[in-house]
Amino acid sequence: MNAMSVRTQSSEPSGETVHRAGFACFVGRPNAGKSTLTNALVGQKVAITANQPQTTRHTVRGIVHRPDAQLILVDTPGLHKPRTLLGERLNDVVRTTWAEVDVIGFCLPANEKIGPGDRFIAKELAGIRKTPKVAIVTKTDLVDSKTLAEQLIAIDQLGKDLGIEWAEIVPVSAVGAKQVDLLADLLIPLLPEGPALYPEGDLTDEPEQVMIAELIREAALEGVRDELPHSIAVVVEEMLPREDRPADRPLLDIHANLFIERPSQKGIIIGPKGKRLKDVGIKSRKQIEALLGTPVFLDLHVKVAKDWQRDPKQLRRLGF
Repeated sequence: MNAMSVRTQSSEPSGETVHRAGFACFVGRPNAGKSTLTNALVGQKVAITANQPQTTRHTVRGIVHRPDAQLILVDTPGLHKPRTLLGERLNDVVRTTWAEVDVIGFCLPANEKIGPGDRFIAKELAGIRKTPKVAIVTKTDLVDSKTLAEQLIAIDQLGKDLGIEWAEIVPVSAVGAKQVDLLADLLIPLLPEGPALYPEGDLTDEPEQVMIAELIREAALEGVRDELPHSIAVVVEEMLPREDRPADRPLLDIHANLFIERPSQKGIIIGPKGKRLKDVGIKSRKQIEALLGTPVFLDLHVKVAKDWQRDPKQLRRLGF
């Protein structure tokens, strides 16, 4: 199957090394492993990951720096059949992103047969002619070699059925760090030649507030995904260095609001005697401190924003 051949050496002419830089985005139905893969490639947590669909709301860019290339990863929300105004907006964000990137990686989990959601996205992809597409088989650590082989054949066939010519088909395990570097090696030749677009050392161009809000939201969703699948939005209201602290012992005060849709959801987030909210604060504070490299005092409040997923004014206020 020629679509699955793996390039083992660069096709660049010898002599001066060509530098490439460009944008790639990972697409796939919710929970296909896009954010985990972004984090594995960048080597640091930049995109929110959670065990329920639709957790990635913002376009988070992860930047892979190589001596001969810079690969900028754009992580979009999962494309799905929209049921709310928020859903429609998220789908618009996805299609806009697809039209602007240099290469698209279509993530399909190895442990689930190709389903209607995958075909829905593949049909949309087939309509985007010029952008090269790489099929990425994720979560390969969860299956045996026979199941993986069957999935590779099914993906090759899916491309043939819809007229998509895969530039590559690559099996990876982001969790086991298997073939993640190989994936970067295969994406880079598909980028245009050009200088680096971001300074070395940058891992993402997301404002810190947005990343902090995502970390809080991820911690808040953990353990309550059945009761509150996606109805939490987090807004960081302010971040201020604590005054009268010595220079060698700084402290950053972060005040954030967690917005839910109904008063009945408040108790779920706060928990008995405030224990859940306290746990959310402890967990997210550790991750925020690791991200910023400074001690943090985190002040969290839960507020009701009635039916925010369906209200254009509320969506704008909450940053969507």
